[in-house]
Amino acid sequence: MHAPNPSAEVTSRQVFAIAGPAMIANLTTPLIGIVSTTAIGRLDDAALLGGVAMASVLFDCMFWLFAFLRMSTVAFTAQSLGAGETQELRAILVRGFIVAAVIGAALIVLQGPLAAILLSAMGGSEGVTAAAKTYFLIRIWSAPLALANYVVLGWLIGQARATLALSTQIAINVVNMAATILLVLVFTLGIAGAAIAAVIAETAGLLLGILIARHLTGGKLDILPGTLFAREKLMRMLAVNRDIMIRTAALITAFLFFTAQGARAGDVTLAANAVLNNFLLVSAFFLDGLANAAEQLCGRAYGARDRYAFAGAVRLVIVWGFAFALAVMAAFALFGPVLIDIMTANTEVRQAARAFLLFVILSPLLAVFAFAYDGVYIGATWARDMRNLMVLSLVIFLAAWFLLRPFGNAGLWTALLVHYAARGGLEALRYPALFRASFATP
Repeated sequence: MHAPNPSAEVTSRQVFAIAGPAMIANLTTPLIGIVSTTAIGRLDDAALLGGVAMASVLFDCMFWLFAFLRMSTVAFTAQSLGAGETQELRAILVRGFIVAAVIGAALIVLQGPLAAILLSAMGGSEGVTAAAKTYFLIRIWSAPLALANYVVLGWLIGQARATLALSTQIAINVVNMAATILLVLVFTLGIAGAAIAAVIAETAGLLLGILIARHLTGGKLDILPGTLFAREKLMRMLAVNRDIMIRTAALITAFLFFTAQGARAGDVTLAANAVLNNFLLVSAFFLDGLANAAEQLCGRAYGARDRYAFAGAVRLVIVWGFAFALAVMAAFALFGPVLIDIMTANTEVRQAARAFLLFVILSPLLAVFAFAYDGVYIGATWARDMRNLMVLSLVIFLAAWFLLRPFGNAGLWTALLVHYAARGGLEALRYPALFRASFATP
């Protein structure tokens, strides 16, 4: 085993050099939805507004399914950085672009069947479905660009270039908002304008990302074919991506199931859960930032074969995770009722949301291990174990929901908290064995 690499030593400053920009980027993303909703809302057509909302959910889930491009790129990049493999760093970026292009092209080719199947499954009215289809068939052309941006984001975070990663995210968000206002309200292109704005924004983000990559590599993105298409590297990339994709599909299934069960409980419950989901998003923004730090720091230590830096990164991310969780819990407890009143004027929805506020207050504490260990497992590319544990967590969630059905929405929220606890708890229990196997002393 190599001696600990001083460059891989981990401090709280290093954690926040990555987590801080990631948190800021996460907080700016919802602004896109707010601007799009406001712009389309000013057209005074409920069907158009519903169409944008429906199609946006579809794209969120679809692109989230392919977020393995970002996660695996972070891990491979950080590991290569720790191992000092300069040529491999460039190869990782180009391989990611190739995969993004192939998947994106497939989505474009299949846009007709995809639109028909997904929009039918959403079950909207005729007007809403027509508007959503218009948006979908335009925005789908951004798929290769959006997926390539995942690769750039992962590549930059993997090198601890979090500020540069933040700049690309903010560029995408700002261009999206500006283009939406211009195309929808000034040029009156309606829902098509909102979709075109998304394509323009992803294009701008990718161009900026490529410029940054050229700068960081000194303009040298040329790679020997033997390095780029090395069989061992390709097979490992495909295996890790496959496992992370299955893991993400299991996670999406849990949250879609939660939403569907809330909808079956009635309009008031559905609306109340939608309001409370905003609290979950806020806590996720902070914890996901720390997960980003875990991905990079653990990946780099793993590549350097430095067990001390790896263990130190895990400890720091978990400690700061609990610190943020307690702060967010306090904020939810103090300001939760006021925030609920701001988000909805409906008296019934307000009362229902307040009745279940305790669940979202507790959620950050139960989510710390889930987010932190996800970052650790991704950084170390323990993808198969992460996949298996996530599928098991989904089974536990569904079993908990089944047993708690008599308790209605309270049972549903309890099952979601059980899911958080199962995700983090199972990964925490598995961690010591994986750590010993990965850093075994000869």
